[in-house]
Amino acid sequence: MFPSSLPVPRLPSEKSIPVLRWGVIGPGWIAEHFARALKAHTGQQLVAVSARNKVKAQAFAERWAIPAAFSSTDEMLAMKDLDAIYIATPHNHHFPDGMKALNAGKHVLIEKPLALNVREAETLQAKARQKGLLCMEGMWCDFAPKYDVLRQLLNDGVLGDLHTLTADHGEFFTKDHRIFNADLAGGPMLDLGSYLVSLSVMVAGAPVRIQSSGQPAEGNINGQASMLFEHACGMHSVLNTTLFSNTPGSAVIAGRDATLVLAGQFYAPGGFVLTSSQGGHTLCWEEPASRYAQLCHEIQHFSWCVGQGLNDSPVRPFSAVLSTLTAMDTVRGQLGIVFNEER
Repeated sequence: MFPSSLPVPRLPSEKSIPVLRWGVIGPGWIAEHFARALKAHTGQQLVAVSARNKVKAQAFAERWAIPAAFSSTDEMLAMKDLDAIYIATPHNHHFPDGMKALNAGKHVLIEKPLALNVREAETLQAKARQKGLLCMEGMWCDFAPKYDVLRQLLNDGVLGDLHTLTADHGEFFTKDHRIFNADLAGGPMLDLGSYLVSLSVMVAGAPVRIQSSGQPAEGNINGQASMLFEHACGMHSVLNTTLFSNTPGSAVIAGRDATLVLAGQFYAPGGFVLTSSQGGHTLCWEEPASRYAQLCHEIQHFSWCVGQGLNDSPVRPFSAVLSTLTAMDTVRGQLGIVFNEER
């Protein structure tokens, strides 16, 4: 039956969230958004930052009133008054930096994707379990209120039997962007495609059959990928990602009883419309397009998990991370995409 109203987002209470002392590895543009969200919307503490360039680390520390800046990650990780590490380095550094932090006894939040491939992710998972630590992927959209409402609608079966998911995520990049750099695991799959694959896994589980088509770009990288996933429930996911041009970035989840349309960019803060298949009844989710301010939700959830003594996130569990990376590994295998670290 079509609902009379949308579910209410489920967020942890402030009282249940401990204050952690955070360190940042890789003070780039996403770390700037992370620091701003943490400072403005949480009670967490930023206490240290490390970068290979000491000047860059010091400048970041000054901007965000961080007391300690390092040019050595090992030196920062040796700090005793440090609980959690946020890793915002390039994709091919996520695994080695994550292993360093875990070996140093720190909980770790790693920017998406958690690792280059499922093998690296499983190694991080094993290390976190061995150390009794939380290792979580920062797939930021999963922790936002919009996605929690979406999960509740799916769990309640409001859409009925699922048949089709269509989604795209394309952005235009100039040739000097790191996404064109093979030495930094370039190409659209990890940056843009991970949102698409993750959404399809969240909606219908891991795909049981995958067909892919790709187009190369200069610099020995993939420039565009189109994917057709078939899921055990019978749903088809039709996904496209490209670094050649801007696309609407919208997503549609179509079931027997209702269709849900997420306007572009589907993973970012914004609205969606749920429409019944019969009668034309609609419900609309509306929120400010607050963009990266909503990184606060992954920060709060991570801190809540630590406070609860969890070594896996109930919102973004390792099972979802591994299913997403396994699907991306399969796509890359079909398209002949091999990262330098895998050669």
